[in-house]
Amino acid sequence: MRPIQAPFPATRLRRTRQNAAVRALVRQSTLSPGDLIWPLFVRDGEGVEEPVPSMPGVVRRSVDRVVEAVREAAALGIPAICLFPYTGSDKRTADCAEAWNPDNLSNRATRAIKDAVPDIVVMTDVALDPYSDTGHDGFVVDGEIVNDETVEALVKQALAQAEAGVDIIGPSDMMDGRISAIRTALEGAGHQNVMLMSYAAKYASAFYGPFRDAVGASGALKGDKKTYQMDPANSDEALRCVARDLSEGADMVMVKPGMPYLDICRRVKDSFGTPTFAYQVSGEYAMIMAAAQAGWIDGDRAMMESLMAFRRAGCDGILTYFAPQAARALG
Repeated sequence: MRPIQAPFPATRLRRTRQNAAVRALVRQSTLSPGDLIWPLFVRDGEGVEEPVPSMPGVVRRSVDRVVEAVREAAALGIPAICLFPYTGSDKRTADCAEAWNPDNLSNRATRAIKDAVPDIVVMTDVALDPYSDTGHDGFVVDGEIVNDETVEALVKQALAQAEAGVDIIGPSDMMDGRISAIRTALEGAGHQNVMLMSYAAKYASAFYGPFRDAVGASGALKGDKKTYQMDPANSDEALRCVARDLSEGADMVMVKPGMPYLDICRRVKDSFGTPTFAYQVSGEYAMIMAAAQAGWIDGDRAMMESLMAFRRAGCDGILTYFAPQAARALG
């Protein structure tokens, strides 16, 4: 649609920018705490809040402190949190069996959260990298990340999370066929109301580095993830991935990373009209925080501007480490 407007001076576009009240009247995108999902890192112990050096202001929390953080999220109007476990090297194995242990960190935290704050939405991650001795999202056989054997393991992991009480399962592994397999297993086990937010367009990005520090995967990772995560040069392929995952039973889809891929967010939303989310990943967060701490940018303004960019690009929600700060700023 091409805009129709009279020539200058009949049209002066600055008229609708002249003060805060007028700008509010014509604002096209809005942001509220209800648009945010807060990723939380959980680790063993009690009373622990351990800083992540590469992510200023972010900590790994023991289960009891995660519950406190979730209470804070609920009080701020944040509707959902997403759990990521920091797994010790003693539980990282070739068979990744800790991934579907009913009493692993993620599942213990889910049950504790649901006991304490039952109305909060709990999202969890499905991938093998927190439990693998190679740091990969799937099994490695003769140097190859094998697809079908990995999917079988992901199904077991997803079922264990559903039994623990999660509301949204987020498969982040980028294996082919995993959405269909997980959806079929959930239906068969009576978990028909558990939602799937597929990491449908997840790119092999340099922006994940601080996250891998946070979950303890940096030292374990051997090689790279380019044979299963997407090439950053590709756009049409993202639409194929989203279409496939929706056809297999995904309820929502995610683009990851966020700000470098706003064009993908827009294409996905325009093409499918499905609930579309983006993950403002650790590297994006760390860059804003580092620049703010150096005094090079206004950190609060950059935070809010970055989050509004996702909404403008068509995202229904954003996974962001800024969630509590943004929610407080939004009042």
